[in-house]
Amino acid sequence: MSGAILWMMGAILSLTTMAVAGRELAAEMSIFEIMFFRNAICLAIICLLITRYGGHLYRTRRLRMHGFRNVIHFAAQAAWYYGLVHLPLSEVFAIEFTAPIWTAILAALFLSESLTAKRSVAILLGFVGIMIILRPGIAIIDPAAFVVLGAAIGFASMFVITRSMASSDKPLTILFYMNLVQLPLSLVLMVPEWVMPSANAWPWIAVTGLAGLSSHYCFARAFALGDAAIVAPIDFLRLPFAAVLGYLLYQEPTSIFVFIGAGVILAGNLLNLRADKDA
Repeated sequence: MSGAILWMMGAILSLTTMAVAGRELAAEMSIFEIMFFRNAICLAIICLLITRYGGHLYRTRRLRMHGFRNVIHFAAQAAWYYGLVHLPLSEVFAIEFTAPIWTAILAALFLSESLTAKRSVAILLGFVGIMIILRPGIAIIDPAAFVVLGAAIGFASMFVITRSMASSDKPLTILFYMNLVQLPLSLVLMVPEWVMPSANAWPWIAVTGLAGLSSHYCFARAFALGDAAIVAPIDFLRLPFAAVLGYLLYQEPTSIFVFIGAGVILAGNLLNLRADKDA
């Protein structure tokens, strides 16, 4: 179990580092240019891995599903990066943590997974957590918060589609087509706002590509070594980590309501994990 915890800490470090790199790069280039470089780096590394471990990993019978999945994921990623530019890092991560709640709803609708009493309560807690974070009618809501919420729903949709594909395609195959589909999308959308990256930007470009790939790998290793009910909640350490980094690097204030709301969402996710275990 200690190995799983270490891999989860690696995932947290990767995701937080990628968020900081995205924030730094957004000061001089568009979101789509950031995504283009990330996809290009990831695709190059994955191609090397597939060449080493077997060309059969390129093959799939579900090209249309890969295309559909990655258009949704591309839009969610763009929304996530938009949130990074306009919201405190801690608030972006807190809202993103609702993705498992949305996954439970979508899985019930499209995969015929049972919506038990525990899952229903978990979903309710997720909504309560979002209301605490956004406080509609009490605080002024930044429109970017709704964009990040849309990103969380997009990630949930991607998770549900991935569940349906896991029986036929290997994880490396799924990652290959993720970047293969998203690379031309980001290329087309970045062209109107293309800028030549400065010398200072290239290290951050490398970081965002490597961190994006390592986060997927660390998550996969963690869940392979440990029970999801124990491993998944560790991901919530991203919130205080992001809050500290946001304050140290960008002097971002963090509302206590973000932590309270995230705690309620965490409770919902834990209950949802318990429901999965009991199923």
